Amino acid sequence: MYLRKQNFDGKGNESAFLWGARQTGKSTLLKALYPESIYFDLLLSSEFERFQRNPGLLRQISGLAESPMPVIIDEIQRIPQLLHEVQWLMVNRNTRFILSGSSPRKILRSGGNLLGGRALRYELYPLIYKEIPDFDLLKALNNGLLPRHYMSANPAKLLSAYIGSYLRDEIMAEARIRNITSFSRFLEAAAFSNGEAVNFTNIAADCGVSSPTVREYFQILDDTLTGRFLPSFQHKPKRRVILSPKFYFFDIGIANFLLKRGGIEPGSEPFGKAFEHFIYHEIFAHSNYSGLNYPISYWRTASQIEVDFILGEGEVAIEVKSTTLANERHLKGLRSFAGEYSPRKLILVSCDPYERQIGDVTVLPWNIFIEKLWAGEIVS
Repeated sequence: MYLRKQNFDGKGNESAFLWGARQTGKSTLLKALYPESIYFDLLLSSEFERFQRNPGLLRQISGLAESPMPVIIDEIQRIPQLLHEVQWLMVNRNTRFILSGSSPRKILRSGGNLLGGRALRYELYPLIYKEIPDFDLLKALNNGLLPRHYMSANPAKLLSAYIGSYLRDEIMAEARIRNITSFSRFLEAAAFSNGEAVNFTNIAADCGVSSPTVREYFQILDDTLTGRFLPSFQHKPKRRVILSPKFYFFDIGIANFLLKRGGIEPGSEPFGKAFEHFIYHEIFAHSNYSGLNYPISYWRTASQIEVDFILGEGEVAIEVKSTTLANERHLKGLRSFAGEYSPRKLILVSCDPYERQIGDVTVLPWNIFIEKLWAGEIVS
């Protein structure tokens, strides 16, 4: 079992939502952290049918108010009406809950009750470096970091099933998308935009739908926590910068499969793309799991000078290169950004075997960068 970094820091005696895409390990985490809790799994047909018919049954179950541990309801988005009972129990009997689900989208669309700020929000992401003993970078870049996929000897079949049963079928049903063909084309087009600035017009033309429809599709991926936008850094620019956000799928393996990348080998272009995605995933997870919640953005000028990740309000600039021997030509973006914003730290993350200093730029091997990140030495 993996020792997850998401441990509900700061929750205290509050109730909480735990959101996360399918198979990120939410149920496993909750059972490990709260083995003595009363647990309701709405994925089970018997539990689902019982509470669907009578949500008020929750109030009648003895022991809820006396339980010293939070009551866990898994897959809460399946019965949004149950949240009214949850709120009543929280207010009138001081019952604490942890409510887990794949995303709040269905609850919001149904006009459901998200407890009016009475529950804290947490998320669980695919695995990160610090959670995996004997971490294997090449396995992570090829298989992705969903727990079952990372450990699988044949991840292609699992990825195919995941995309078919979840990304296409379940998300389409939840979002009430009727045009199966256009959404399937969109998923592949979105994969080509993975790690790139999004051009909604071009993707719309490729999919045979309108730009507003493509924007809606991207928003569905964002709402269901299966993709996210990386905004452009636009703080008082001295030169014209690209405004469009970048887009990343929530897991490297999902992007690989949709792109039909095949086996990823060191030194190849797919390796470089997946490597950048991996570093972004680590930074994003750290921002949220650490509780710092610092902004993450990218910077690109109209003349195509770029820095992959800007942390905070420009305090830290990070470029990612999969090279094993970083040199001056890899530092152009960092140098340009430093000339405009004077960041506190300029970092090049690479596959170099040694930590080095090239002028004002620190070159960090990827594993040392991640260790420093989680130790609070990159941003704090």
